[in-house]
Amino acid sequence: MTTDILIINAVLLPDPGSPWGTDQSYVAMKNGRITGTGPMAALDDFAAGERIDAGGALLMPGLVNTHCHGAMTLFRGLADDLELMTWLNEHIFPAEAARVNPEMVYWCSKLAAAEMLLSGTTMVADAYFHEAEAARAFSEAGLRAVAAHGVIDFPAPGVPDPRENIRAVARFLDHWEGRDPLVTPAVFAHSPYTCSPETLMGAKALAKERGVRFFIHVAESRGEQGLIKNPRGASPVKHLEALGVLDEQTVCVHCVWVDEEDLAILARRQCKVVLCPQSHLKLASGMAPLADMLAAGIEVGLGTDGAASNNGLDMFREMDICAKVQKLRTLDPVGIRAGKVLGMATAGGAKVLAMAEGAGQIRPGSPADLVLVDLNRPHLQPFHGPDLLVYAAQGSDVTTVIVNGKIVVRDRRLLTFDLEETMTRVRKLAEALSSTW
Repeated sequence: MTTDILIINAVLLPDPGSPWGTDQSYVAMKNGRITGTGPMAALDDFAAGERIDAGGALLMPGLVNTHCHGAMTLFRGLADDLELMTWLNEHIFPAEAARVNPEMVYWCSKLAAAEMLLSGTTMVADAYFHEAEAARAFSEAGLRAVAAHGVIDFPAPGVPDPRENIRAVARFLDHWEGRDPLVTPAVFAHSPYTCSPETLMGAKALAKERGVRFFIHVAESRGEQGLIKNPRGASPVKHLEALGVLDEQTVCVHCVWVDEEDLAILARRQCKVVLCPQSHLKLASGMAPLADMLAAGIEVGLGTDGAASNNGLDMFREMDICAKVQKLRTLDPVGIRAGKVLGMATAGGAKVLAMAEGAGQIRPGSPADLVLVDLNRPHLQPFHGPDLLVYAAQGSDVTTVIVNGKIVVRDRRLLTFDLEETMTRVRKLAEALSSTW
């Protein structure tokens, strides 16, 4: 039997609900898919193009970052400790107007890709302007991406005339639909308070026509409703419901300030939700009602948001914070278990992004997006089970990353591009930003 990559002597992350065990297994991959897995004792003779001896390391599905603004690595640490609207209107929006261009988006997205791959993220949903350059950066990095082009109702990078915002996204979709197996294009309407009802309906109509995901920031701050012009409902969610933009292809990001009626609408419309807990904490936006969302049957993913409001893109760190703040919100230590959060960051996140059947799992037919985690680390010993991945693991514990059946990180070293060149380029962009800011 022939295979492209064969991993041997790996401890496999069990499916949710399955018992934890330390027996070592093999996983075979060919043409970007997992073709076989089983105990080492059952390993047949394989003619493998690449053989990786895991040496008892944990093999798990790659992590899924369901909301990010990769290019905002340029603004990491630029405007910390600020209220959301002050942060946006007085710092981020002006900085973007001054410095976001195709070169910036390409190099800063490439830096984000490196940070994510080196910390075990194999799939990201990115949303920004000049998104074609972000898509190019992710493709070259070997990172699977849902790349969503931004829509907003004021002059934006690459779209100086807001009247062209929908057409600009249509051109982006034309260029990237079916172009690269790693890149899935999508639509990103910034928010109900930066997009008019007409813009929101137009953007959603385009997404529906093309059959792509429609992303939107929703109910991130307590005062968001008062910022919406011509509101059609009593809350941001009800406003979107009245406009007819909520359905199974809509991904609502944040949803911190939602009530029971809002959740009932999201559940009925089969909308997906993404939480970004570290961003919510840093901007003091609040804590989203995750337990209520899950009880309503809503599919929820986990995201980092951009490095400007996080300030990192490590999904292990995001899982840890998510699990803990939800216990604090409900004062229930078992209300949201670590395994549920781990599922949100793997198979659950892939489902939110409508990835291929079996994505985020280790089973024959699933996409070969896999991560090896070194358990022989002081903070991971003793390793009693997968909960420790949420509460103690770090991105730096990742040794090997495979995306679409290709090794992109080996021995903690990025293989797909020159990271030093990328960091040098971003530092030069940062120097130019600092000289005028």
